[in-house]
Amino acid sequence: MTRWTTAAVMAGWLALATAAAAQAPDGGGGDADLAQQLANPLASLISVPLQNNLDFGGGPADEGFRYVLNIQPVVPVTLNAKSNLISRTILPIVHQSDLTAPGGSQTGLGDTVQSLFFSPAKPTSSGIVWGAGPVFLLPTATDRALGSGKLGMGPTAVVLRIDGRLTYGILMNHIWSVAGKADRSDISATFIQPFFSYTSPKAT
Repeated sequence: MTRWTTAAVMAGWLALATAAAAQAPDGGGGDADLAQQLANPLASLISVPLQNNLDFGGGPADEGFRYVLNIQPVVPVTLNAKSNLISRTILPIVHQSDLTAPGGSQTGLGDTVQSLFFSPAKPTSSGIVWGAGPVFLLPTATDRALGSGKLGMGPTAVVLRIDGRLTYGILMNHIWSVAGKADRSDISATFIQPFFSYTSPKAT
């Protein structure tokens, strides 16, 4: 059995625009408020998180490695005064070597994961924010070795709490394959990602 070990995971947040969809938290604005909104995956703020992943120790000889740059645009849409729809897309740019065969390498786009969260426009009185909806796996891989060859779907949800300068929560989804190439393995996969952030008083 091939074993994968995550060696490093780094994330950076880039605010592109707030436009009319951005809503400043009560009590003011400024760089600290913007930084806290960037830590909230359901904030009314267009953002593009970048995540780098390095896996190694896979392949026939356990000498392969895989680097993935996940480009993750988050775009909120105001549905009405009480609810938002947040689109979260994961576009993986992949380079891997010695995984399918010794000396072989592939570079290109992997399968896209598209999540849609329906979320209340404001947190609860205790600072809890939640969102839920469908998630889709789209077979967009540019090389057979970079994707599953399957179309998948399932439920996704995120729950977080804003407690002063702290933001913490958990993002979850489960995807089942529903169509695709018959010669590829079916998918039934659960993803769970806890997150935590602290916004310093002098965030810029």
